[in-house]
Amino acid sequence: MAPAPAAGGYWLVAADGGVFTFGSTTFDGSATADINPPLVDQLASTGGAQQVIIVDAPDAARTTATLTAYEDDGIGWYEVFGPVAAVDGANGWLPASSRTECDDTTPEGLYAIGSTMYGTDPDPGTQFAYHQLMCGDWWDEDPASPTYNTFQHVACGTTPPFGGNSEALWTESNAYPSTAVIDFNTPSSGPFGSGIFLHADTGAPTQGCVSLTLPELDSVLRWLNPALHPVIVMGPDDVIRSF
Repeated sequence: MAPAPAAGGYWLVAADGGVFTFGSTTFDGSATADINPPLVDQLASTGGAQQVIIVDAPDAARTTATLTAYEDDGIGWYEVFGPVAAVDGANGWLPASSRTECDDTTPEGLYAIGSTMYGTDPDPGTQFAYHQLMCGDWWDEDPASPTYNTFQHVACGTTPPFGGNSEALWTESNAYPSTAVIDFNTPSSGPFGSGIFLHADTGAPTQGCVSLTLPELDSVLRWLNPALHPVIVMGPDDVIRSF
């Protein structure tokens, strides 16, 4: 009998050589799982979350990454989604405090998922509060604005009081048929960037968000459960374990 590295179960080897797994352990005919535990078990912290999305890029210059989702069932972490291809910022990755507004980099770190999901399409079946976008729905991306990096609604057809590169969300049906907010720089502590979302792939690198194909995105959004305090951990491979 041998315990799993994360104490999530154990392996039992019978006299005839058969291997039986208990708890969250698996067996593929080798000791690989023991030598290379899942990345979620290698993170410095998961912030107390029971659901973790990991977006792992090969290096800081890459605009592509791998997304995998895990859930803790009380026995240990198990993979529920992925790994699948994801797309990130056109200029790769930067530590959060090194970013500036409109630099097209994706922020490294561990972040909560925002309390409300948005989309130009109807709710795809999320467990979060969901707001279907309408005319006048903006994301304030003006660092000089007192409502910087927040959702704001103004009367349809009127000019909002904030400027900069603020997004008219209801017009972005390619990127935002459904989307989750990544709580980076919320509440804002400086002009380190705004409007970081998990959204639909548009066929090109993002302006700092993480994107997936729409079917994969909706699968993740439906799985996310606010009662399990989900987080997203993201960055290049050489730093992601330190978050």
